[in-house]
Amino acid sequence: MAMLTDLINLDLSDCSDKIIAEYIWVGGSGMDVRSKARTLSKPVNDPSKLPKWNFDGSSTGQATGDDSEVILCPQAIFRDPFRKGKNILVMCDCYAPNGEPIPTNNRHRAAKIFSHPDVKVEEPWFGIEQEYTLLQKDTNWPLGWPLGGYPGPQGPYYCAAGADKSYGRDIVDAHYKACLYAGIDISGINGEVMPGQWEFQVGPAVGISAGDQIWVARYILERITENGGVVVSFDPKPIPGDWNGAGAHTNYSTKSMRSDGGYEVIKKAINKLGLRHREHIAAYGDGNERRLTGRHETADINTFIWGVANRGASVRVGRDTEKEGKGYFEDRRPASNMDPYVVTSLIAETTILWEPSHSNGNGVTAP
Repeated sequence: MAMLTDLINLDLSDCSDKIIAEYIWVGGSGMDVRSKARTLSKPVNDPSKLPKWNFDGSSTGQATGDDSEVILCPQAIFRDPFRKGKNILVMCDCYAPNGEPIPTNNRHRAAKIFSHPDVKVEEPWFGIEQEYTLLQKDTNWPLGWPLGGYPGPQGPYYCAAGADKSYGRDIVDAHYKACLYAGIDISGINGEVMPGQWEFQVGPAVGISAGDQIWVARYILERITENGGVVVSFDPKPIPGDWNGAGAHTNYSTKSMRSDGGYEVIKKAINKLGLRHREHIAAYGDGNERRLTGRHETADINTFIWGVANRGASVRVGRDTEKEGKGYFEDRRPASNMDPYVVTSLIAETTILWEPSHSNGNGVTAP
């Protein structure tokens, strides 16, 4: 008698050319990731050769019940670390039957910015530091914390090892390897300052692919925590009080910034970000005001400051970038629940396409 795990791990290539494609999309809340699977007659490695599909948008907050069909358009393919073999994960975006992108399709808007000739020539690179918190399933209390109580103060937990300091490493390592298997440019992991909180980094990734990879990495993390019986939270301040929040620091550079003389380009770009601070904050995640308090390695949400090696700034420039006169900078404002399509495209738009002589988006003419 075959065990359940034996059946889950069946190698379909022994008997068929058919594969399973898991279609993934972002739901109506902007943070819920959805998916469903279909059988394909043979392996596919080009998203344009995948069939479009549809789903019931009234069940995801993306359509009304009397006109509920939403169309899934495949955009990026990844290897499936769960089914393995030639099976795939497919990142999709969503359209109405008439071909128009639905209101929650942030990928479509981002793709328009990244396809702009002035943006393409600058080859924007992104490295996103995705923080998250692991919670006990039945209590929604951080993993490793005493039920209804608190661990010792922050300090010993960051990048720590040991049963009294590090909670959930099996989940984290499983996610790390699964992302590498999938073909995601995951560049590292670490334990964070608050116990039960972790971070993974994706990048450098170019343009729209950064958003695709973060969303699929989040999906993989949701699946792994599902299997592990824990809950992943992307809330920017899951525990009130003297605990660090959770962000998605976004490292960014353009070809001009990476070239000789790039430090001057970086300073001009940061100045533009400052002029559009309120517009960026509005797009950088829900509940971010609970995190950006001016404490716990953040700048106050109403203030824009930048500095070299300053982790309490809105934007941080690394020492190496200052020393070499070129490189990248880190926007520390995005919350852990930000939409990477929105954040990456807005940073590219502001720093490459937007001119300060125009309205700064707040009804004020910038100098």
